[in-house]
Amino acid sequence: MHWKGVLPAITTNLKANGALDHAALAQHCRWMIESGCQGIVCCGSLGEAATLTFDEKVAITATCVKAVGQRAPVVTGIASLSTSEAVALARGAQKAGCRGLMVLPPYVYSTDWLEMKAHVSAVIGATKLSCMLYNNPVAYKTDFLPEQIKELAAEHKNLHAVKESSGDVRRVTELKAMLGDRLTILVGMDDAIVEGVYAGAEGWVAGLVNAFPRETVALFAAALRGDRTRTTQLYEWFLPLLRLDTVPKFVQYVKWIQAEVGRGTPTVRGPRLPLVHGELSRAKQVLSKAKAGHSLLRL
Repeated sequence: MHWKGVLPAITTNLKANGALDHAALAQHCRWMIESGCQGIVCCGSLGEAATLTFDEKVAITATCVKAVGQRAPVVTGIASLSTSEAVALARGAQKAGCRGLMVLPPYVYSTDWLEMKAHVSAVIGATKLSCMLYNNPVAYKTDFLPEQIKELAAEHKNLHAVKESSGDVRRVTELKAMLGDRLTILVGMDDAIVEGVYAGAEGWVAGLVNAFPRETVALFAAALRGDRTRTTQLYEWFLPLLRLDTVPKFVQYVKWIQAEVGRGTPTVRGPRLPLVHGELSRAKQVLSKAKAGHSLLRL
């Protein structure tokens, strides 16, 4: 498991009745890898994991693994209401063939470091799979501080990466200063990718990649090699779209854009509802402008 490059946090393809569409999911995974992405991250926030059952998550993992074969690793997001279920899911995902785990704090319950450490330690220690800790205090109300992450890294040899989504790019700098190369740092917020790479991040768990994989790969590559002219051109074009990944209805926005470019459907599971009124108008406006300027990217 190499935690570098563009790793799409894929959406979960659903049929009109809300059932999983495994055929579409497999096709989507193949498209991501064929477009230059380095792996697949399934059952994350963008994948509507909170609305998926335990068995569905394991089945999704198996579908993704079968779809990409040995061409790229599949990572499964591990989040649940209880520690015991999270541990069981980690082991179930391992049996389904995933090569890495994205470890999240528990849903709903946010507490102190003593309890959070016990939870994520149980998940990381449940298998020998390579793990990436997911820090997203805005969404999950738990903030894994750099010194706490250092503590986890010292105790778990299979903790190899951090997905940093605090929104504070200084965290990347602090983690690098504190841990050196012990952990690979990945950016988890689409509209902070360039700043994150310049601070030392080496991977991107991306969202709008679901609709624009070649563009995502091109932006990341330009930022990583320090081509500021090319990076600026791509980032300025992409930013209005990328910002749609950092709002409460990011799932609806990304899925709607996917459907508009012919790569999926906008179907979501409740409590989410389809975009309407001003939100839909905003999405149309942003996508229309992006399409108008796409030819200038010279991909």
